Amino acid sequence: MRLRDRIGVALAGFLAPPLFRAVYSSLRFEWEGEANLAPWRSGQPVVFVTWHGRILPLLYLFRDARIVMLVSRHRDGEYLTRLGRGLGYDAVRGSSTHGGHTALRDLVRRVRSGSSLAITPDGPQGPRERFKPGALQVARVTGAPVIPVMAGGGRAWWIEGWDSFMVPRPFTTIRVAVGEPGHVPRNVSLPELADHARLLEERLGALKLRVNGSGE
Repeated sequence: MRLRDRIGVALAGFLAPPLFRAVYSSLRFEWEGEANLAPWRSGQPVVFVTWHGRILPLLYLFRDARIVMLVSRHRDGEYLTRLGRGLGYDAVRGSSTHGGHTALRDLVRRVRSGSSLAITPDGPQGPRERFKPGALQVARVTGAPVIPVMAGGGRAWWIEGWDSFMVPRPFTTIRVAVGEPGHVPRNVSLPELADHARLLEERLGALKLRVNGSGE
């Protein structure tokens, strides 16, 4: 990373978290399916999944809970890592294509030590809202339940890109829908793992419709 980029990342890590907290303290949240968070709230490690484009309001909502995020090794991932750590998250760097095996081992170790995870299964570069089966490997190995979460609604800016990134406007109301926890059997075959991924893709799509309507 060039010196200019390192300076930019350092400044972002210093300035972005307090600014993010201050601006998004104005958000209001309406829940649907909040009871589905019961395993996590009881202290059980879980794997949260959501689409990459909807992560920003959830970063604020679940702040200071010591959740571990899977973040790509791309330069943009460094900004997210610094922001996340300033909001009380930890991060494991890697993806299904870069550093995947090392990241998987780290994530499994974190779950077994009691941490919950947050994974965007269509990241880091898409295809948009397509659930990559690799995101379920941690749940398969550890037995941790997978909980789909979706945020939407309210007033927001939308950043054009592969993920159509949602940036909520201050003082808006965000709807959050939480799906039922699900489990991935340890002895699942690769075709069956792909079936689980397709099912979760459908469930995330249904949650998105509930929080947003069909407009987004």
